Amino acid sequence: MTHRLRSLLFVPGDRPDRMEKALASGADALILDLEDAVAPDAKPAAREAVAAFLRKARTISLYVRINPLDGGLAEDDLAAVLPARPDGIVLPKAEGAASLRELDARLDGAIAILPIATETPAAIFALGSYGGVTPRLAGLTWGAEDLPAAIGAATSREADGSYTPPYQLARSLTLFGAHAAGVAAIETVYPDFRDLDGLAAYAKRGARDGFAGMMAIHPAQVAVINATFTPGADDVAHARRVVALFAANPGAGALSLDGKMIDAPHLKAARALLARAGEPDVRAD
Repeated sequence: MTHRLRSLLFVPGDRPDRMEKALASGADALILDLEDAVAPDAKPAAREAVAAFLRKARTISLYVRINPLDGGLAEDDLAAVLPARPDGIVLPKAEGAASLRELDARLDGAIAILPIATETPAAIFALGSYGGVTPRLAGLTWGAEDLPAAIGAATSREADGSYTPPYQLARSLTLFGAHAAGVAAIETVYPDFRDLDGLAAYAKRGARDGFAGMMAIHPAQVAVINATFTPGADDVAHARRVVALFAANPGAGALSLDGKMIDAPHLKAARALLARAGEPDVRAD
């Protein structure tokens, strides 16, 4: 049920023309949005448009962001789109295992779930609870817009665009919550879609910190995101050498490579990098 998720591009659910264009964006997945991008009176038509789009021949993963489970709209969203078999559901305002379990019970077949896990105050305290609930969990992602609005904060950002401490915390807990659950951590959007240099720096920090991919709000962002979250040739080659060295020395706890000690964490990191590069997991054991 896992899909490669370097880049996930939001597309408004009431804009079928943009959905068609987004197929050529190079994104690993589209998020067809029935929540924030669609005005309340446009949601019925958006559901029909998304369902129709899902029924067409599929070349990339298609996720649908439904409305929150407790808002009265999610039932209609699911009733409209589930017969068309989306690859996944993006769950806004998720609050840990309870939300994940509730949505899981409404799904059948191979439909993944990607929670947006930081949009309410209660959600912050549930970020360690996603593991072991359902194999549908494809990753965890976060957002820096709904949470400040929920608590009356003026902004989530400093003057230079960096996050203020409360939202640095939300980002970090999402990162660790995802890894604790054994799934991909997905970085949130970079709002200024014209600033590709700023996007590249932001995405690079995400990859450095342990995020496996990132959401996008504009097709122009996709190429930068894909390039950042695709391991480079030198990194792949080094990871192969690490795996090969341990394979040649079964039972070894620590080894030397290029004059540096490597041990179990290095092997685990190498295998994870090769997985992100799409290479098979070849183990010595």
